[in-house]
Amino acid sequence: MELDVRSECEDGVCVVAVIGEVDVYTSPQLKVRLLEAIESGCSRLVVALDEVSFIDSSGLGVLVGALRRLKERGDELRIVCTRDQILKIFRITGLDKVFPIFATLDEAREI
Repeated sequence: MELDVRSECEDGVCVVAVIGEVDVYTSPQLKVRLLEAIESGCSRLVVALDEVSFIDSSGLGVLVGALRRLKERGDELRIVCTRDQILKIFRITGLDKVFPIFATLDEAREI
């Protein structure tokens, strides 16, 4: 399965929509796109995972790395996801306590 990553930035908020499977083969592509968004100067990075059907530890590692980079600058990363199978992975790994997770893009964009 391929990975499609789309991004848009507006007023310091970058939304990165991830579509497909995030695994050891596709996570480098996600990492590049997240770094591009971070380096573009966004103060809030919103990663939409509602169209992700699978994410493994390498994908989670990419998200944690992006979070660290943003926190170093005093910026933030937010996750948008309502898919039970993806949310379950965040709960099992304890990452639901690390990432703020929102049900909608509008909620994640708010200050």
